[in-house]
Amino acid sequence: MDHPDIIKTLENAGDAPDSPFILFNDWMAEAEKTEPNDPNAMCLATISPEGLPDARIVLLKALDEKGFVFYTNRQSKKGSDLAANPVAALNFYWKTLGRQVHVRGTVEQITDPESDAYFITRPHGSKIGAWASQQSKPLENRSTLETRVQEFENKFKDDEAIPRPPYWGGYRVKPDIIEFWHAGDFRLHTRLSYKRNGHDWKKQMLFP
Repeated sequence: MDHPDIIKTLENAGDAPDSPFILFNDWMAEAEKTEPNDPNAMCLATISPEGLPDARIVLLKALDEKGFVFYTNRQSKKGSDLAANPVAALNFYWKTLGRQVHVRGTVEQITDPESDAYFITRPHGSKIGAWASQQSKPLENRSTLETRVQEFENKFKDDEAIPRPPYWGGYRVKPDIIEFWHAGDFRLHTRLSYKRNGHDWKKQMLFP
């Protein structure tokens, strides 16, 4: 059963689905129909080893009851942040629908077999790019990057399957809190919060 509009007219938290993942999947399905680009785009916020916040847009690539999965170079800025402070916040914003979803939780690396399985599905150019880009490190000029791309094109030209770089892989954000936000007139938005309570979720409406 779909619940795409239930939040907008929600009277109390008890009327919402017991699992936030049911509602999220419904909202994502709606976003896939209406958003012109990357409905799975999400803002990922991390904390540096020095305790400073940072944020950037990444793409959600998998979701189940364990959490939200994305992939990146683990030697990147976000990778060093997560190594020092394995916590993160995510924010999805679907402007055409007037909806946001905020997620906060702990972060774990996914297994090598999971990362391998996803890497195989990437386009050829993206696989080469994963090898060529020393993500977040200083780049003297664009030509240096283009040279590295050509070097790895040559290196793997005879390989039927380009292997996954050992420093590249996935992370899973395991949510403790998931909040749904639906835009309302005169800033009287509807907000519904799910907070993890053991194996279950505690639902609560919030003032806008």
